[in-house]
This record gives sequence, structure tokens and C-alpha cells, in this order.
Amino acid sequence: MARYLNIALCMAVATLVVLGLVMLASTSAWVKGVEDPYYFFVRQSWMAVAGVIGAMLLAVLDPSHLRRFWPWLLLAGCLLLALCYVPGVAADLNGERRWINFPVVNRFQPSEVAKAITMIALAGWFARWQTEIPTFFKGFVVPSILLGIPLCLILFETDMGTAVGLGAAGFAVLFTAGVRLLYLVPTVLTGCTAFYFLVRSNENRWTRIEAWMNLEDPVHQMNKGLQQWRALLAFGNGGVKGQGLGNGFEKFGHMPYAHTDFIFPNIGEELGLWGTLGTVLCYVVIAVAGIGVAMYSRNVFNRCLAIGLTAVIVVPAMINIAVTTAVLPNTGLPLPFVSYGGTNLVFTLASVGLLCGIHRRSRLEVKPDRTFSIEKTYEVRL
Repeated sequence: MARYLNIALCMAVATLVVLGLVMLASTSAWVKGVEDPYYFFVRQSWMAVAGVIGAMLLAVLDPSHLRRFWPWLLLAGCLLLALCYVPGVAADLNGERRWINFPVVNRFQPSEVAKAITMIALAGWFARWQTEIPTFFKGFVVPSILLGIPLCLILFETDMGTAVGLGAAGFAVLFTAGVRLLYLVPTVLTGCTAFYFLVRSNENRWTRIEAWMNLEDPVHQMNKGLQQWRALLAFGNGGVKGQGLGNGFEKFGHMPYAHTDFIFPNIGEELGLWGTLGTVLCYVVIAVAGIGVAMYSRNVFNRCLAIGLTAVIVVPAMINIAVTTAVLPNTGLPLPFVSYGGTNLVFTLASVGLLCGIHRRSRLEVKPDRTFSIEKTYEVRL
């Protein structure tokens, strides 16, 4: 079974990328303020090509090279995140500073790079100090700092969804590496409490939660709860079989950001329950394949990195699906491989390339054959 992990992983990712391009062609043609109806589709197609090429290059890269240079990679990732706070460089959109102005690609989202780099840094640290993992300082404090610096930089960009996803992925790596629960559980509880007070002090965030808890209130349906309410209507319109590809109604300006954060309800409206279940199944396959790659890894670095990269892909998908189905409050987080977003697509495909590279270098332990032959041999003694 282990030999088919890469095949299953690549097939699930390819299905999601193709689905994303098809749904993007269906939904983005109606985005207001854009003259070319296929502008987003063409741009995403080019990004998909760049991401596939990058994934192929990373698949043949020896992960040990990343292990050597993880401190410099983490420093570069933090510097990119810090540029989001520099006036003139940061691109402010809807009051959030998640992007920076970058040549050629126009806007660039450093948090997408920082997520993968943070996983590399954690894996590199645990590989270096394997015997110190149960200790408090080198096994818990230092890795928490390595995770906390980029996480805080992302959080105070007001990108809370990405920060939550990164924190969950980091927790998965720490737990897999063997950090003691005595340290992890109080930290998680303290972080959740601090996150609650941070959201409670932000009027915009708290009104989103109030709208989420009262989506049937007409006042909220026209304000903060508009996206989630229209998403539920889209799922209801689609039913089991769907309205048919291209026949969705909510994409005609009724549901904001239907081609980015809320593309999943459009899948439900046009392709029905089977389309949404198929999408969820692809992410389940990615999760199972990623965990399988980690199980068959030959060393601590590859194992931790595989778990981290898998969590970086699957956790945002879980959050996005939960938000669009009104299970969680609204937060701006794209659906990996499917939503429009060049930076997200390129670096998520790069993470898949790293996973494939780790699996290619994994070697199963073959138990020696200890059966003895029953044939008799004769020799002549002189």
C-alpha cells in the first residue's frame, strides 16, 4: 500500500486543481469591476502551471538540504511577514494587511510562504535535538518561540484564520515529535483564552460571531451574516444533484467573494451534494496519504515535516468548509487548490511536491528471511 501513497496524493490534488479551475471559470465571470470575464481563470491557470513546475522540482530535492538551511529560511519568512507592516510596501485590502506589492505578480501573500517555512524550522529543530524533546526548554520553549514569532506576525495582520491554521499545524508537529502533553495542554488553553479576549475586543470580529449565532435574523442577513446566509441558500438550491454546471444563482452578485473564500457553496449549488462530498473526499485522501508518508519516513525531520505540510493543507480546508457551512464564524480563508489565489495555489502545490519528495526517499524496513533450508548437505573430511 505504501507505494501507492504518492499516486493517491497526486490524483486527489489534480482533481481539486481541475475542479477549482472549472468552478473559477463558472463563478469569476460575474465578478463586478472586471472587464475580461476570464481574467481570474487565465491568471489562476498560469499560477497552476508555475505551481506544478515548482512541485516537480521540489519532489526531486533532497529534504536534507532544507534541514541545513532552516534558520535562514525562517529568518527570510519572518522578514517577508514584517514587510506587511511597512507603509508603501504593504497592500491594504478591506482593512487587512495580508499582502505586499511585489513585481510581476502584483500582490504577494507572505503568510503562505511562512506556513511551509515554519514547518521546516520545527522539523529541523526536533531533528537536531531529538534526545532533548522531553525537556522543557529545548523540547518545548524554543520550538514554541519558533512557531510563535511567525504566528504573531500573521495574527496582527488581522489574518486570524491563517494564524489559527498555522497554530493547529504547529501543534500537530509538536505532538508528533513527542513534546509532553503537560506542556502542550496548558499552552493550548491559554492560547484559546487569549484568542477569545482578542476577538472580543475587536468590534468587527465580534459582530461576525453575533451574526453567525443569529443567521436567521434579517438584520444580520443583510450585514455581517450575508455571506454565510447566501452560502446556506446555495447549498439548499443545489440539493443532491445540483443545478448543473454554470447554472448557479448565487454567483450573480448575491454572495460576495464567490470565487475566493466562498467557492465551496457554488460547488454545492451547481454540482450538488455529490460534488461537495467528492471535494471533501479528496481532502480526506490527502490527509491519509500525508500521514502515511510520515509513517514511512526514515528520520525525525522527514516525519515532522510530512505531518506539518499535511496539516498546513488540510486544516485550512477544514476551516473553510466549516465556515461556508456555518459551523464556524466567518473568517477569510481560501479553500486550498480550489479558491482563487495565486500565492496560495503555488505554495500549496510546493508543499505537495515536498511530500512526494519525502516519500520517494522513504525506505521500508524489509525483515530478513530467517527460514532455514531443509536440504541436507554432505562434505568429506580429510
